[in-house]
Amino acid sequence: HSMGGWVVAHTAAADSGLIGAVMISAGDMGRLGSVPREALVALMADDMESLAGVTAESMAEEIRTNAKAFGFGNTSEGLSRLPLLVLTSDDGYAPVANALVKAIEVNGGKKATSLHVATDHSWSDRRIRLESEILKWLADLR
Repeated sequence: HSMGGWVVAHTAAADSGLIGAVMISAGDMGRLGSVPREALVALMADDMESLAGVTAESMAEEIRTNAKAFGFGNTSEGLSRLPLLVLTSDDGYAPVANALVKAIEVNGGKKATSLHVATDHSWSDRRIRLESEILKWLADLR
């Protein structure tokens, strides 16, 4: 879910060896630090997928403890140096992703491209469009 795009942002910001990165329907986990604990546990229970060695409670506690460090704001400087494709959908996370792109531009980044498509978080009915946009972007990296 939204966690994958968040991991991409933090990983790409810290890894100078990457030549580019793609964020798909990314959410800012740092913003969840202010969500009431019980609601956050419920959200994490639905977002655990195949993560091993964690519980919804441990994930919620980690987010609450590290909310400031986990914020997208900490990634904009690192992301400003590499090509980035930010794909958003109708899942409610688009404003946060758009704010990240603006922050990257403020940090001098000129290689962030964003695209919004009217679809669900998983791009269920737009998979071919998702594939096409990524392949086109990758071809332009050469």
